[in-house]
Amino acid sequence: MLEYPRWKYVLVSIVTLVALLFAAPNFFGEDLALQVARKDRAAIDAVGQSSVEEFLRKRDVAFSKSYLDGGRLMIRFPGVSEQLKARDAVNDGLATSYVSALSSAPRAPEWFRALGLRPMPLGLDLRGGLYLLYQVDVKGAVSQLLDSYEQDFRRALTAQKIAFNDMGAVALNGSDVNALRISFPEGADLQGAREALRKVVGDLTYTVTEVGGSRYIEAALSDVQVRQRQDNAIEQNLVTLRNRVNELGVSEPIVQRQGIDRINVQLPGVQNSAEVKDILGKVATLEFRLTDTQNNPAEAVARNRAPIGSKLYYHRGDKRPTLLKREVIATGDQLVDASSSASQDGPAVSVRLDARAGDEMLRITRANIGKPMAVVFIEKRRDTVDVGGEKVERDTTTQEVISEATIRGVFSNQFNITGLTQAEARELALLMRSGQLAAPLFIVQERAISASLGQESIDQGVNALLIGMGGVFLFMIIYYRVFGVVAAIVLLANVVLLTGLLSMPGLRASLSLPGIAGILLTVGMAVDANVLIYERIREELRIGVSPQAAIRAGFEKAFSAIADSNVTTLIAGLVLWVFGTGAIRGFAVVLTLGILTSMFTSLMGSRALITLIYGGKRKPTKLAI
Repeated sequence: MLEYPRWKYVLVSIVTLVALLFAAPNFFGEDLALQVARKDRAAIDAVGQSSVEEFLRKRDVAFSKSYLDGGRLMIRFPGVSEQLKARDAVNDGLATSYVSALSSAPRAPEWFRALGLRPMPLGLDLRGGLYLLYQVDVKGAVSQLLDSYEQDFRRALTAQKIAFNDMGAVALNGSDVNALRISFPEGADLQGAREALRKVVGDLTYTVTEVGGSRYIEAALSDVQVRQRQDNAIEQNLVTLRNRVNELGVSEPIVQRQGIDRINVQLPGVQNSAEVKDILGKVATLEFRLTDTQNNPAEAVARNRAPIGSKLYYHRGDKRPTLLKREVIATGDQLVDASSSASQDGPAVSVRLDARAGDEMLRITRANIGKPMAVVFIEKRRDTVDVGGEKVERDTTTQEVISEATIRGVFSNQFNITGLTQAEARELALLMRSGQLAAPLFIVQERAISASLGQESIDQGVNALLIGMGGVFLFMIIYYRVFGVVAAIVLLANVVLLTGLLSMPGLRASLSLPGIAGILLTVGMAVDANVLIYERIREELRIGVSPQAAIRAGFEKAFSAIADSNVTTLIAGLVLWVFGTGAIRGFAVVLTLGILTSMFTSLMGSRALITLIYGGKRKPTKLAI
């Protein structure tokens, strides 16, 4: 007698029902939507929802429904024109308080959303948007660290009243910069200077050198410290890019590390690539310096050399020269918050520094009332230039004075930066608020995918899946008859299980075109497992085994062949999942999950159905196979 344990029937039923529940939101489709979030990242409440809705009604923007989702407001629209009109209206009339992003909202009933059930997210190639692959300049990360040490060393030596000539980054025992060299005049206390520097940064290697008229101290990073700084820079850049993407209000962005020194950014629904690239990849910071009023900047320009202790800069716009003292009062990485605002002197950026920078600013302003102080905007970028008919990439650093004003009162950690246009103030506040990049970023790959192309890809992928599955179903039913019908049902269940897994909140794997290819491959592998079982049953019937015994033997004896073939593929899929990136990883995720679901449906689901048809007290004399 052919039997199957009752608990396995229960397990198959529960797994199938749970998969149907998680997969169900995908069957309702999606509406065009606009995601609205507060600029201060606070959650939107019911009052805020009502105010935004009323604002859209006054602008004659038609929308079908709105709801709060995770502190953000989702507004659904019947068409593209209404969606774009709403985005323009929010960006124009509510830009001071809200940011918006084009998105999509599922049509599934609200109780699905209450349970946390959502459609599986679609990859960039299916939704449309902007794909950016950044290369992190890890050497620049070390240079930035040495720059910060240089400012600390200058303050320490000045506080200890130890005279020094100059200070700068150098390369020791290699081609990459990894140390600071501080030169001193004759008679300087080098041992005292070394102790003062060691109190500031204790984990550097300090070497004192006195050769002829040269007297200097070299403070060097070890190889381990250099590698650690480079890894930390990539991680910090990830955080900064995520912050900048959040400031732009992009819906469901992907910012992740790719390989050793690259960062992958995917922005669904974004098409204005020029503005986004300018904001995301800008390596910009600020420095606050006192103006050198003792020397003439025109003479420095004529000599092409600034006096000792000063540095030559030019104002943004009119390119007027000015001399600033080398000592930095505060930098952009000491910023706590920044926001664009309006002041009596025009557009401004309200700045709040941390406690350390605030104390330094208080000390400087107290001692220099009536003297000018400048704000220097520093930007690093990579430009392509023509050298001898060949395109060569060069790193460029631009340092411009964006504001120079007289200190009229004592202040510490809160003040305004003026002298900017409204657009410059808004961009500068965003860059300062989202954080400073720890190392320069350079775009190595860029793709803009239109929404229409994404929809066309979805349609083609779905059609390929339906045609492929239809052909497999037809073949299996004609060739294996009743058993072929069972195989078709099991294959459908396999796709439902896979869709449910991809839609689970804990996984939330994005479905892309390679993922659709993975689903097709999974269907083929699931069919292969069924074919192995059915052909084994046929062999048992040919040697005279009873139908029920043939079914039992077919599943048991085909198990080893199915397991061997799937385990080897599973190992390959896991390797691609762990080490692959982009499209390769998307394919590997679907393939790996598909192997697990096909094993379950082929070995347990198929056997449960066939046992229901031919098992129990029945005594079939032949099988429709």
